[in-house]
Amino acid sequence: MPQVTKTNEEFDVVKYFLQLLDDDKDMSSGIAAIKTLLMILEKKQFGTIHILHTTMREAVAAMRNTDLSIAAIVSAGELFCRFITLSLDDKHMEECRQIMLNRGKIFLTKLLNSRQVISQQAQRFISDGCRILTHSRSRVVLQALIAASQNKKTFHVFVTQGGIGSPGEEMVQELQAADIDCTLILDAATGYVMESVDFVMVGAEAVVESGGIINRIGSYTMGLCAREMKKPFYVLSESFKFSRLYPLNQRDLSNEYKYSRKHLNDVSKVHPLVDYTPPAYITLLFTDLGILTPSAVSDELIKLYM
Repeated sequence: MPQVTKTNEEFDVVKYFLQLLDDDKDMSSGIAAIKTLLMILEKKQFGTIHILHTTMREAVAAMRNTDLSIAAIVSAGELFCRFITLSLDDKHMEECRQIMLNRGKIFLTKLLNSRQVISQQAQRFISDGCRILTHSRSRVVLQALIAASQNKKTFHVFVTQGGIGSPGEEMVQELQAADIDCTLILDAATGYVMESVDFVMVGAEAVVESGGIINRIGSYTMGLCAREMKKPFYVLSESFKFSRLYPLNQRDLSNEYKYSRKHLNDVSKVHPLVDYTPPAYITLLFTDLGILTPSAVSDELIKLYM
């Protein structure tokens, strides 16, 4: 874990956040955001709950200004602040701070175990001899596939390149290192391969209120092909990625979710990094809250923010 100074003035939110991600390549930006907010809570003093909320909002805004996808940062930050500040009326501020620290650590511990929970839920859907199509690189999908392989199941995974940077190549290398049969395919070959697979399994950068997902560009195309060829489309996602967004189509999704910060001034000639897959194309969502249908997501969001 990065070192942090004791004084309020010298704590650099963005530097600490990016260092966490640099130290652990498998860490989600949402988890890194929560760890950063927890460190702020631990190291800084707050006179009132209002000042704390303001400080947390400023920290989330600073992390949003990095060149990373902001979806998980925003949703994780909102959920963390909501969870730690529940029912703190009529208490001294230092007492409140200690309660919030304890809650924050419990919240983080639960989320750190979420991939393991999701991985276990996915096991009965991965059978011997099955053929799976996945898109780009997803840490939670990778963990589920490795767990299935460790349970002595044999299967074949088709991995798309995943667009800019070809993160699918990294996914294939990690699968091969775990002795899992896999093939790297072009994104454009999704339709060709779809007829030969048993199901699609993808991750998500965010799960929106409708039960749809925001994910790496090409996920929507994969969803369209899967529904046309009547293949199940499974999404694996941690609950901290549940976001209070309700896009109706691609244009309805804000540009700050679709493009890197450096391109926001003019996106006319820039490739979007993510797209929106509506709930109609999703069969099930595997989460640390359970296996959900897309229509159940809104109910879970209400519970999370109650």
